[in-house]
Amino acid sequence: MHLCNTNSNRFNYKFNTMTAKEKAKELFKKYYSYLKANLMNDEEAWEDAKVCALIAVDEIINDIPDFMLSLGNRLNFKYWQKVKQEIEKL
Repeated sequence: MHLCNTNSNRFNYKFNTMTAKEKAKELFKKYYSYLKANLMNDEEAWEDAKVCALIAVDEIINDIPDFMLSLGNRLNFKYWQKVKQEIEKL
C-alpha cells in the first residue's frame, strides 16, 4: 500500500527553474520526508516516495492537452518526461 499525498496546495510550484534532475530530487525528497515523518522505515519510505513522485509527474504529463503538443509547445512535456526518468533512476 502506497501512501501518497498529491494535494498540490501543500507544496509550492516552481515553473521549470530547475533541471529535470533537480526537480526529480525535490519531488522525491518532499514525499520521502513526509513518509519518514509517519514512521515508515527507510527502505519502505524510499520506495513509496518514488511511487508517489512518479504518480504526481504522471498526473502533470497527462494533464498537458494534446492540442498544446500539436502546436509545437513540447518543452514542458519533454521537461516532465525527463523528470520522470530521473525519478526512476533514484
